[in-house]
Amino acid sequence: MNNLSLYGWSNELFRLKQNSLHKHLFHGRVSAVNKTNYEVVSERGLLLCELTGNLLYGRPSFELPCTGDWIIFQPFDQDKGLIVDILPRVHTLYRRKSGTASDKQAIAAHVDKAFIVQSLDANFNVRRIERFMVQVLEESIQPIVVLTKSDLEFSGHYVNQSLAHLSFQMPVFFTSIHYPETLLPLRKSIVQGQTIVFVGSSGVGKSSLINSLCDRAVFATSETSSASGKGRHTSTRREMVLMNGSGVLIDTPGVREFGLATDDPGILTAMFDVADFASSCRFADCRHVDEPGCAVIAAVNNGQLAPEVYNSYLKLRKESWHFSASEHEKRKRERSFSKMTEEAKQVKKR
Repeated sequence: MNNLSLYGWSNELFRLKQNSLHKHLFHGRVSAVNKTNYEVVSERGLLLCELTGNLLYGRPSFELPCTGDWIIFQPFDQDKGLIVDILPRVHTLYRRKSGTASDKQAIAAHVDKAFIVQSLDANFNVRRIERFMVQVLEESIQPIVVLTKSDLEFSGHYVNQSLAHLSFQMPVFFTSIHYPETLLPLRKSIVQGQTIVFVGSSGVGKSSLINSLCDRAVFATSETSSASGKGRHTSTRREMVLMNGSGVLIDTPGVREFGLATDDPGILTAMFDVADFASSCRFADCRHVDEPGCAVIAAVNNGQLAPEVYNSYLKLRKESWHFSASEHEKRKRERSFSKMTEEAKQVKKR
């Protein structure tokens, strides 16, 4: 038997369940997604569940269950079930689906904190941290930067300077699995019942970090490649694990690219500390590119805003606008198609 409150079950989720037509059935949380089924943690234990046809064919792919989702299921065997409903999501981490302009993919749902993991070697990339942070803030998830492999030689001055424009908005932890004492502050930030998703590129040590926090080998790991100097990819799916006496941890496969799936460019203005400068621009609709009287450009010219930060802001804003426009156009087409379908039904009835 599992105590689902340890996995994040709450009174609010109970109230949401009461709105479902299937409120009399069992509920559980998706711990992993496979190609044809879902692993679900429930009070009955761990089950393998499949979707009803209505869910599988009646919803877009990003609305299908992802790791962390709370679902309602009908058991039909000792360790099998059928998912009949999905509770409304909150704090869901998305990313733009590879090769698309506006399609998005759900990474993890009902997330409280996101550990943005970077290693203090050649993998360190502040621009990548910014990308993850934008998407995390989009869903009001608390971002935390975790820098691994601090036992290696690195320039603390360079790292702190690179993160200066972000560190005031989130904690930054320097860790090494070879020095357990460095993990203590990180462990204290994980509260029982909270859900933490680990995101980052391949080789930064997400799985090793989770194993160390759990004090057991939960996920497979591999050594860094001597040829490329990069970690070998080990995680192949998004998977949830319960940390003893603490929160829920979700490991995710490393990603080379993390496309933005946000339609709120305003988040960027606040995140990059551009808002204070922007409020002093001559024009209220200033794009901060080449307009006269732009306080943001002035801040770059007088050294108050780093050029690399400004350029990253423009790049991510452009990507966000592109996703927003594509999403708007897609919804417009869907509404038009639905209207034509409805009109066709009315003609047929006549």
